[in-house]
Amino acid sequence: MRFSMFYRGDLKANRGSKDKQALRRHFHGQLKELWSHLPLSDNLELLQAAALPGKVSVIRQVGPFQFAPLVSSVLDMTAELDIVMLRPGPPGSLITHGGDIDNRLKTLLDALKIPSEPNALPSDASPASDETPFFTLLEDDKLLTGVSVRTDRLLDPTAGKSEVLLLIRVVTNASRATFANLGLSG
Repeated sequence: MRFSMFYRGDLKANRGSKDKQALRRHFHGQLKELWSHLPLSDNLELLQAAALPGKVSVIRQVGPFQFAPLVSSVLDMTAELDIVMLRPGPPGSLITHGGDIDNRLKTLLDALKIPSEPNALPSDASPASDETPFFTLLEDDKLLTGVSVRTDRLLDPTAGKSEVLLLIRVVTNASRATFANLGLSG
């Protein structure tokens, strides 16, 4: 599969669980919409919390959340990301304005995956009525086989120094063809 996601807002380096969960919520809405279209809408049995005999479920329980990653080890899936990051300031200057780029990307990548443990969620976090399941891109960032990042200037004089506009192009790939991932690969 090939699709794009977007984000506009603050993206700071070394953020905590609240900021990552806020980003996760932003992407949840886009991924929920993606699951309502082909080929994912033909595979909604993957979202059953308890897999039926002979079937696969992508649901992973972490704290009060039932996460549904699109790219999952049970589906033998991997992903590649091509990220365009627009940010205030002149081209270059990757280490100054809003934090260094690698730590800002670490915040983003953490938000695109399931939290590794309940402690990685804010202590007061609980799913809203439309967040069961809670859609994420990745089960784990170990399933990324490539990440490319291009930066450019965000030409908005009102943008804060840590504000970004992200366009994230996603390509999913099957590491092994199975009936469960049929139609979900690049």
